[in-house]
Amino acid sequence: MTILEITGLNKSFGGLQAVQDVGFGVEEHRIKAVIGPNGAGKTTLFNLISGTLPLDSGSVVFRGEEIQGMEPYRIAGRGLARTYQNIKLFPGMTALENVMVGRHTRSRAGFVAGMLNLPGTRGEEKRIREKSLEFLELLEIGHLADIEAGSLAFGQQRAVEFARALAAEPAMLLLDEPAAGLNMNETAEVGRLISKIRDLGITVLLVEHDMSLVMDISDEIVVLSFGQKIAEDLPAAIQQNREVIRIYLGDENA
Repeated sequence: MTILEITGLNKSFGGLQAVQDVGFGVEEHRIKAVIGPNGAGKTTLFNLISGTLPLDSGSVVFRGEEIQGMEPYRIAGRGLARTYQNIKLFPGMTALENVMVGRHTRSRAGFVAGMLNLPGTRGEEKRIREKSLEFLELLEIGHLADIEAGSLAFGQQRAVEFARALAAEPAMLLLDEPAAGLNMNETAEVGRLISKIRDLGITVLLVEHDMSLVMDISDEIVVLSFGQKIAEDLPAAIQQNREVIRIYLGDENA
């Protein structure tokens, strides 16, 4: 079943057409990657899907509902969560507290009321803490719960970011370059975590430059070049696609 369907997306900045008539679907419980050279329009595409940028034209249908034009927080509330290339944790808060921030989006009282310890929030705050710890344990980083996020290794911070996104219990995750800045071992661990997230029944759409990671974990791949979709296929077929090879290597015969 298709969980996300984008059709005819267009976005320009002045005279630059950043995304041009892009469309594809994402099936439930799958990992789909979006790849392409720098400037291909990948992050712009994510911004359009998540509501961070308004689109010029086209449609974004998530779980059967058109979401283009909605505020990002409303889109997140419908089950579409996102991480960013630059990790956006609160460095002075513990790993657990960072995950609790993500969990507060599903609370009745809300984040501010919980932080101020207003009447009636203590029981809910306890439940949020317990549930947030479950997500850290799920990603095998429960031992980091009480450590300040700013003190964690980069790969550990990425895992905490994943846990915070999962705390909102999304149906789908958009991951923007999850391996950015990671070494080889950290990248392999992130790939394992992304596969684990998919195995939990959460659909994943990711933008990534690390081709080894993409080929290892993706069920399908979309290729963008200069804002246009030039290919969409299984990883093995993408590896043999002459146009993709030409764009990446500059030689059709490579």
